Amino acid sequence: MQRYFLGTLALALLAACTVHAADAPSNDYRVLSQLKLGGTGGWDYLNFDAQRRHLFVSRGDRVEVVDVDKNKAIGTIAGTQGVHGIAIDEAMHRGYTSNGKSASVTVFDLDTLKTVTTVSGTGENPDAILYDPASKHVLTFNGRGHSFSVIDPVDGKVVATVALSGKPEFAVSDEAGHVFVNIEDRAELVEIDSQANKVLASWKLGTCESPSGLAIDNTHHRLFSVCDNQQMAVTDARSGEVVATVAIGDGPDAVVYDAGTATVFSSNGESGNITAVHQDDADHYRVAQTIATQPGARTLTLDPKLHRLYLSAARLVGTAAEGHHPAVEPDSFTVLTVGRP
Repeated sequence: MQRYFLGTLALALLAACTVHAADAPSNDYRVLSQLKLGGTGGWDYLNFDAQRRHLFVSRGDRVEVVDVDKNKAIGTIAGTQGVHGIAIDEAMHRGYTSNGKSASVTVFDLDTLKTVTTVSGTGENPDAILYDPASKHVLTFNGRGHSFSVIDPVDGKVVATVALSGKPEFAVSDEAGHVFVNIEDRAELVEIDSQANKVLASWKLGTCESPSGLAIDNTHHRLFSVCDNQQMAVTDARSGEVVATVAIGDGPDAVVYDAGTATVFSSNGESGNITAVHQDDADHYRVAQTIATQPGARTLTLDPKLHRLYLSAARLVGTAAEGHHPAVEPDSFTVLTVGRP
């Protein structure tokens, strides 16, 4: 009986250790490869088509498309002047780009990568863009316009433009009728009713300054805002309460949540690294690893299947003037792949 008890205890302890090891974040993320794309043009958001395994990379006046499994560029979506972001609607096989300089959205076919149409008339300087499954609408968040615009993809028209309290940055959908957006110049988080196209609430982000990137955990109803003062604010999406803050690197511009590993990743352009933050539970977080990338790698997106991150970057030269990014070494633009070997 004693041997049986000890043997059972040993098995139980082994099982517990195995579960703990599976839940624990791995700390061996690193840059796995660099794909040189070269060419001219700045960069902003990226997005990932998980179904087709295509990465969309904004490049100033175009979007470059990369097959991540073949690690090569396969196409270009042209005519997207001042492009910031790319949104994806898998059900309709459509992609959408926010064209900041022309206050328009380019609609393209996800299968052929060919342009379908251009929708004009958004607010001034559409920046972040998303497809909301609940309303089946595309929303642009207009930086200089201090507003969001709503597009009906079926009619191909802007059906509403709604004022916001300040300059919107990144936005996310809970896929259940609510959209959330960071207001950069007011350090606020705004909740939008995507069915009625109206603002429901505005919440202060505690000690966060100039929030930019935003990610969501729909299971635990948590929002992750990355801030210029080297912190990430974690907000309860139902109450608007800031439940945690976490130290991150300098110059963050994007953040993603990987539900498969319960990890939040902040890309920090000034520090030239990624802060990997493990979610122990809905209200408790800890830095699991600081992953070296390179200066200027400030935006990223997630491949949820392989748990890999893709970042835009280029070699920077000289010193940045106030309010501007540093100069870029010609033909040095690359896409970094970060993951575990």
